[in-house]
Amino acid sequence: MSQLPVSTRPTLRPSGNRIPPYLHGWIVPVIVMIAWQAAGMYGLVPGSLLPTPLAILKQFIDLAASGKLWSNLEISMYRAALGFLLGGGIGLLLGLSAGLGKFVERVMDPSLQMLRTVPLLALIPLFILWFGIGEFSKVLMIALGAFFPIYINAFQGVRSVDEKLYEVSRVLQYSKYQQVTKLILPAALPHILLGLRLSLGISWLVLVVAELMGTSAGIGYMIQDARTYSKTDVVFVGIVIFALVGKLSDSSVRLLERKWLTWRDTFKG
Repeated sequence: MSQLPVSTRPTLRPSGNRIPPYLHGWIVPVIVMIAWQAAGMYGLVPGSLLPTPLAILKQFIDLAASGKLWSNLEISMYRAALGFLLGGGIGLLLGLSAGLGKFVERVMDPSLQMLRTVPLLALIPLFILWFGIGEFSKVLMIALGAFFPIYINAFQGVRSVDEKLYEVSRVLQYSKYQQVTKLILPAALPHILLGLRLSLGISWLVLVVAELMGTSAGIGYMIQDARTYSKTDVVFVGIVIFALVGKLSDSSVRLLERKWLTWRDTFKG
């Protein structure tokens, strides 16, 4: 029996490779959307409780065309960005300081760990009493939520640096500055980026709570106003916006991870 030349032999591809890798993440959402749309079209779920994806898309287009969506989104992103930069920046500085210095750890860490165990939602009445319901209290709440993930991961990243690397740096006669910039920070970067991803997610979570607490603009306000008038489709538009922006910010950090952590040899799955 003659064999086919190597160049003409048929190749078998795994079934999972028939779909391009960049589309794998869309498989589950597309299936859910189709089932959701079918359930609404056949009246299995009342439209007043669960609008169909097409109805939500129509409402999204209407809000975008009127400009209401973009004005509210701009205000929400400003609050989230300002709170994240404030809380994340302070958390990064204190986390690195506590990781590098025993004295800072002994002085700051016990109090911060105690504060971390207090539920953030329990502090909302106190924030209202102290700072009112203006912009400052909302930004401060977001900053507090963004602070702890970066602080903890920066501290853990510094303390997880292999002791053997310190020995190598001493052999190479690194200065303290060179140890920090060429050894400690690169080795702690995976933990810091993880803290960054967690902080971004919590910033959006706290933003929703802050805007539902009391405000006159923002995506959270849009959701609250739609709930008052039983506009379920507008509520879903707000939820989708939060999900999309949150996913975009998370994907941006993952892109930084792939760019900055190419030196790591880790399991890819």
